[in-house]
Amino acid sequence: MIEVIVGVVCLVIGAAAGVFFSKSSLNTKAKFIIDDAKKNAENLIEKANVQAESIKKEKNLQAKEKFLELKSQHDADIQVREKKMQEVEKRIKDKEHKLNDELSKAGKLEKDLDKQIADYAKKNEILDRKQQELDLATAKKVEILEKIANYTAEEARAELVETMKAEAKTRAQAHVQSIMEEAQLNAKSEARKIVIQTIQRIGTEQAIENSVSVFNIESDEVKGRIIGREGRNIRALEAVTGVEIIVDDTPEAILLSCFDPVRREIARLSLHRLVTDGRIHPARIEEVVEKTRKQIEEEIIEVGKRTIIDLGIHGLHPELIKIVGRMKYRSSYGQNLLQHSREVANIAATMAAELGLNVKLAKRAGLLHDIGKVPEQESELPHALLGMQWAEKYGENAEVVNAIGAHHDEVEMTSLLSPIIQVADAISGARPGARRQVLESYIQRLKDLESAALSFDGVSSAYAIQAGRELRVMVESGKVNDEVASQLSYDISEKIQNELTYPGQVKVTVIRETRAVNIAR
Repeated sequence: MIEVIVGVVCLVIGAAAGVFFSKSSLNTKAKFIIDDAKKNAENLIEKANVQAESIKKEKNLQAKEKFLELKSQHDADIQVREKKMQEVEKRIKDKEHKLNDELSKAGKLEKDLDKQIADYAKKNEILDRKQQELDLATAKKVEILEKIANYTAEEARAELVETMKAEAKTRAQAHVQSIMEEAQLNAKSEARKIVIQTIQRIGTEQAIENSVSVFNIESDEVKGRIIGREGRNIRALEAVTGVEIIVDDTPEAILLSCFDPVRREIARLSLHRLVTDGRIHPARIEEVVEKTRKQIEEEIIEVGKRTIIDLGIHGLHPELIKIVGRMKYRSSYGQNLLQHSREVANIAATMAAELGLNVKLAKRAGLLHDIGKVPEQESELPHALLGMQWAEKYGENAEVVNAIGAHHDEVEMTSLLSPIIQVADAISGARPGARRQVLESYIQRLKDLESAALSFDGVSSAYAIQAGRELRVMVESGKVNDEVASQLSYDISEKIQNELTYPGQVKVTVIRETRAVNIAR
């Protein structure tokens, strides 16, 4: 390839030289140039060959070095693999040795176990023979004892069992009595401590609610305007509000009588607006009463919201908030229902905190425990069950629902929150000044207490004292001994607890006395 290039170069040079020189000198110069070009071409070819040989040797050396490098790496990998295989082989041999040792030990243990089983079988045979001999000796002794005592073994066993039963029953009753007394002492101490602390931390108010409201007027002339011509105004007022309006000789006052405090409040505010406005006629009365009723409904919702905010209760359903607000206008035994529920909520929360229970749930259940007393329509269900249904309907917690339904024992208690609500309700209702009872119901409660005690055998008389807080029971000493008297006190208290309704607690005291009477003549 190089020779061709050199030839071409020479021809080009020769052609160029022929242009500038004459023919005679052209041959001489061309020959000189061609010789010089051939020499240069030969030098170039020689240099190219030397360079090619050098490159060839260098590549051969690089190939040999690469081969040696790969070979050494391959030898190193083989050595590593051989080392790992040797280690694995060594571990397998060690495990094989250990397994052989364990198999030899297991074989030795198996031989020892077979020997022990054989020894145990021999001992068992000896024990069986001795047991048979003992049974024969026992049977002979029983026959001898039956002949001496004229009793069969079954008769003696039955008599012994009856004797032990009677003794065990007596001891058990005494033991139960001592345990109950000790438990009562401890329970009373702890309960008294918690209740006292709770009551001391809760502020209370006296019951002042009644069924009559007084509407004060500036002068008796207003009475005539309220009555209207031929009594049409007062009749319209009574028909729209559902409240009895009593206009008598009481100076500067009109009485509003109704057992529903909401209606009385609507009637009182309506009269105030009518008297202030001066326009009193049936159409105006209906308009004012309707506006007042809407105002009271809004106020009920606002009272419910303020109450739950004051108590720190969150997430209450709007309908339950409305029911809580309506409790402001309801009373139970003269005790304002909303004030009573707030009081129960605070007492229950304090007790729950003392006992380490959920304070928020206790406060929630205490506030809602009497919501069944404010239905918009009459219901045949007891207020506890009705309140439980409402709470369940509006998504209250299961413990709160059970506490509402169980605070008068209508349903079974399923959590520790339920008895706390029951106790808090009793504390709020039984404290001095909390409620005012009707005389007839109070006397009937005392009679029921005495009748419950007189229904037991051996009771000669019973007296309810301390406003029904204690029941003194006199028993006949000939029919009732000391042990039975203790059991009788427990039975009477259980009957009162299960069958009667009462605020607070009732202490049952059974009195047994023995009299010796002689006459000197």
